Amino acid sequence: MPKQLARDFNERIEAAIREHPGGITAAELAERFRHEASSRTLGRRLNHLVRRERVVVKGAGRGSRYFPAQQSGAVAHITLPAITAEGSGESYVPLSPEGAEVQDLVRRPIAARPPVGYERSFLEAYQPNETFYLPTAMRDRLHELGRTPSADKRAGTYARDIMSRLLIDLSWASSKLEGNTYTRLDTQRLIEFGQAAAGKDARETQMILNHKQAIEFLVENAEEIGFNVYTFFNLHALLSENLLADPTASGRIRTQIVNVGGTTYHPLAVPQQLDELFRLILDKAGTIRDAFEQSFFLLVHIRYLQPFLDVNKRVSRVGANIPFLKANLCPLSFLDVPERAYIDGTLGVYELRRVELLRDVFVWAYERSAQRYRVIVDALPEPDPFRLKYREALRELVGTVVREQLSPDAQTVFGLSSGLVVDADRPRFVEIVLEDIKNLHPGNVARYRIRLAEFNVWKTKNPLG
Repeated sequence: MPKQLARDFNERIEAAIREHPGGITAAELAERFRHEASSRTLGRRLNHLVRRERVVVKGAGRGSRYFPAQQSGAVAHITLPAITAEGSGESYVPLSPEGAEVQDLVRRPIAARPPVGYERSFLEAYQPNETFYLPTAMRDRLHELGRTPSADKRAGTYARDIMSRLLIDLSWASSKLEGNTYTRLDTQRLIEFGQAAAGKDARETQMILNHKQAIEFLVENAEEIGFNVYTFFNLHALLSENLLADPTASGRIRTQIVNVGGTTYHPLAVPQQLDELFRLILDKAGTIRDAFEQSFFLLVHIRYLQPFLDVNKRVSRVGANIPFLKANLCPLSFLDVPERAYIDGTLGVYELRRVELLRDVFVWAYERSAQRYRVIVDALPEPDPFRLKYREALRELVGTVVREQLSPDAQTVFGLSSGLVVDADRPRFVEIVLEDIKNLHPGNVARYRIRLAEFNVWKTKNPLG
């Protein structure tokens, strides 16, 4: 019978390698883990860690040695996800002539692509509402596709209507673009029921949960968030929680050099310049009047600058939805985006400062998202006017019951409802509150501003609540 590996086996391999700054051979690691895994199994795990750039291998054959990915603590190693789709049958998106030209250039062997650094003129040359990455006709079409019935309502209304789908779609699709192997069904089970998929790397589970928290943060605070460091530092902190080698780098401009694998691009290294340029990106984004231009501008320039130690592309993808949340346009989930096209578009920005291929991906992805959510919303029932009228009161009272660890009975809820609703509406209001409490689960507690820890404690005390 094959040995049952511990779920944290990959993390333990990394820890063993970190104990040897001068490197360690596969044979030495096999001896250390001889009671837990065969040499062949260990070799597969090491190859996986190398592909993910969790560890670095140097040398060849039996003389090769494995090193920590951050040997000195001064350089962070980032890589684009491994590309598996090759050849004429690969999945891609329709290309403009300009996008096809960029594709040809970034498909050259890496040795034929010259090393390049960050060019601040790329950002400085962009003049909001005068420079446009998206042509007028393209923006007009996207507005037509993205228009929703919630256009005149308060920010975030439309996203809240499709929240359960958006959390799953964007968390899964954005994580998949980082090489995460969770399926959409795995993601749904994790988000809705807190069930981690068996056999998955703990980092993959954490990545999905971080996306969920980040999306909830943006949607629930859609009226307050904006193009400012508070919003984006907190967005990074949520997306990077428990994923950085240096936890203190979460929500802060990086102070280390980063090397991006799979490209000839070398990001800027000086923290003061990173901070200055990041603020300039946000300032320019904030003055762009068109939501689609605003979104694509963020998608381009946050990834190009690489202001954070890691998780920059995730920040750019989730942050690119802020204009859509604030304008109640259809969000962008990146669902079904071909990985190779996305990576080629990113390389076009990194190495050529050309946006045409990434623009083709962006437009295709948005059309896909808009079509999906239009079908979903058309299938939704009309909102209950009573629930709409007392939406905030419902949220407040359900949250109070859980946060204060109260019994979910009619008498308690009736007493708490005093002053929240008119007397004539209290019986029905209490009935709805009790129904919402009964339907609480880990996947929807954020709707009521309840922390998962608070819910778990309350649920233990009220198992039938």
